[in-house]
Amino acid sequence: MTLTFISNYINHHQIPFSQALCELLGEDYHFIQTQPMEQERLSMGWSSRGEDLPYVHCLYEQEELCRRLILESDVLLAGWSGREDLIGERLSAGRLTIRISERLYREGQWKAISPRGLICKYKEHTRYRKSPVYLLCAGAYVPSDFHLIRAYPGKMFKWGYFPETRIYSGEELRRMKGESGRVEIVWAGRFIPLKHPEYMLRLARSLKEKTVGKNSFHIHMAGGGELEPEMKRLAGEYGVEDAVTFYGFMTPDQVRAVMEKGHIFVFTSNHLEGWGAVLNEAMNSGCAPVANARAGAVPWLIRQRENGLAYPGGSYEEMEKAVVFLLEHPKERERMGMEAYRTITGLWNASHAARELLRMIEGLTEGRAEPPQSGPLSPAPVISPRRMSDWMERTARSRGR
Repeated sequence: MTLTFISNYINHHQIPFSQALCELLGEDYHFIQTQPMEQERLSMGWSSRGEDLPYVHCLYEQEELCRRLILESDVLLAGWSGREDLIGERLSAGRLTIRISERLYREGQWKAISPRGLICKYKEHTRYRKSPVYLLCAGAYVPSDFHLIRAYPGKMFKWGYFPETRIYSGEELRRMKGESGRVEIVWAGRFIPLKHPEYMLRLARSLKEKTVGKNSFHIHMAGGGELEPEMKRLAGEYGVEDAVTFYGFMTPDQVRAVMEKGHIFVFTSNHLEGWGAVLNEAMNSGCAPVANARAGAVPWLIRQRENGLAYPGGSYEEMEKAVVFLLEHPKERERMGMEAYRTITGLWNASHAARELLRMIEGLTEGRAEPPQSGPLSPAPVISPRRMSDWMERTARSRGR
């Protein structure tokens, strides 16, 4: 079976999954990159070394080969590529295609009423509802968006991003965290409005004022961007410069090194965050996550009060309460961190996702579909964005949490 994955470019969030497919399929796996990586990403520490991998083909350098792979491969995985013309040619031919998509309407589902937008979505998606086309939903809010345009009925499955998975023993995780008694709180991302880095400065001020329990704390902020000068100014204004470390842009490996020492990871991105692979990485590093339920990855990665805490509505106050709880309950903090680690190493990782994908494809080609009960490729429920937090709570109560 030949399988080709087309996307804008390959990066460290996609390489582990591609490597896993390559190990399973050998020379029958291909990745088509449609454009060079932007300079902004390169300046953030991302690497373009993926272009040198043997299964990667650049459309702008090998157009004839890439066109042939898109049309003739047994299966096409189609992420966002900016080349809908090439994908449409395959869809019109009725060839098995599996789309991967983040949200259609991040800024609000009211945009679904746009006549021009609906025509575009019909041409790209809805008219193929009865064709051999399936959707991998990279985020928990994706199914609701596609349900609005009546696309992929009964053919939507959970998906996400799968950065590198690292394996540690329980003793290794405890040793990396240290035994100083100080609780290390980690935040990672670009300093831009949708990621709300200012929440961490407010948190530092509040925790210093409350002197929570007997635990000291320190906040580590990995990343940079347009709001970085303002965040450093706030640290001075709030009197928390001794409680916060700003690292600036770091390579993915450097960010992971910070996470490995962390006890709590705070993920404050809002509804504009389609997925949020830093959450995968922090959970894999054994951090107990506190995360905004509105970010795409959160409802699928976090099992409320089992492997982390999701707070509703992007509320700063609810986020702070969750962090305080973990500061005051060290055993719960360690337990959730270990469960977060197991979630990634046991379920939400590239190797597991690759195997499940090939198993699903085998079933589809034989006229059957047998999705797993949980994790990647399990059925993606259609849940309204405004009801997601309630759904997470109901699901947690059904598990006795």
